[in-house]
Amino acid sequence: MALEHAILVALSEQAGTGYELARRLDRSTGYFWQATHQQIYRVLRRMDDAGWVSVEHIAQSTRPDKKVYTVTGTGAAELARWLTEQAPPAELRDELAVKIRGVTHGDRGAVLAEVERHRAHHAERLAAYQAIELRDYPERHALKGTRLHQFLVLRGGIAAEQSFVTWCDEVSTALRLETL
Repeated sequence: MALEHAILVALSEQAGTGYELARRLDRSTGYFWQATHQQIYRVLRRMDDAGWVSVEHIAQSTRPDKKVYTVTGTGAAELARWLTEQAPPAELRDELAVKIRGVTHGDRGAVLAEVERHRAHHAERLAAYQAIELRDYPERHALKGTRLHQFLVLRGGIAAEQSFVTWCDEVSTALRLETL
């Protein structure tokens, strides 16, 4: 996926400045698709050049003009086109899995510590996702449109993190039992 399409989705939901967009992406799409603020500004310039977004300059007295971006008809058409493309299936490509596979040839304790570190990271992210779910989606059974779609992505993140935490627990238990 190109960053352009993540930005088109975000701007289709709500127009905004580059700064606002970067913050929104960090709080939502950023869990699944990450980009630096510099990358976002660079892509917004390209999207403006391509006619996918329009820019409204809003004068500010103490700061440079604010640029508010909105999706144009051309940008909406590009997003609609992209949505019809087949996405490659997600693949698990994880360095931790390779370390677990090779634990026989090295320091079991170090690998176990690494598994536990990864588990803690994923448990923290799982807790964050679950907090977002409770805070932002109390009416989950009545969701429609954009809110439903956002919720479904969040649920995918919750399922993935739960699965990773469960796997780390399984690996930790097995490695501990093997050393007895």
